[in-house]
Amino acid sequence: MFTGIVNGIVQIICINKKKKLYTYTMSFPSVLLEKLQLGASVSHNGCCLTVKSIDNYYISFDVVNVTLEHTNLGYFNVGDYLNVERSVKYGDEIGGHIVSGHIINTGVISKILQSDNNYIIWIKIKDLSLIKYIFHKGFICLDGISLTVVNIIKDEFCVSIIPETLSLTTIGSKKIGELINIEIDLYTQMTVDTTERLVKNHIIDKYK
Repeated sequence: MFTGIVNGIVQIICINKKKKLYTYTMSFPSVLLEKLQLGASVSHNGCCLTVKSIDNYYISFDVVNVTLEHTNLGYFNVGDYLNVERSVKYGDEIGGHIVSGHIINTGVISKILQSDNNYIIWIKIKDLSLIKYIFHKGFICLDGISLTVVNIIKDEFCVSIIPETLSLTTIGSKKIGELINIEIDLYTQMTVDTTERLVKNHIIDKYK
């Protein structure tokens, strides 16, 4: 489990590409290495990956084909940077919202609006059926970052990025047309699905 509060960014040092399996080796800062063990879960751009090997500052993770197909991890190259969050521990402060590390879809950045102290990113979600789970002022996780939805128009939504988030994550380097990982809020999804099911059952019962 994660919180969407990015602990830092890491650089891709090596990508070993095999059929349906990539192994990424990252260079971790020392602050993220404390008590890191084999098998530990670490979020990379919102994707939960498992530590495969530890060699000083170099940490390796396997990324299977289904993750490569449904996230933006397969589009990165050696030298690129990713947002990283260590898994939350009992007693830790949850400053963002509960995040599973399971990417549900990707979106394409359609517009970036930047002014003095305002940075707004518009994202067009690929799977239109998921827009029903995105609400004004609701939680959304983008590339592992817990954010708040500012506006929604048809199949697009936008988020506002504060200067601290721009400086501590990779989102400020994103460009129009780039893919971004999306994890919708699980509790919002459960509420919407449950409400839809109850309404549907009520209508069916009414006309029996």
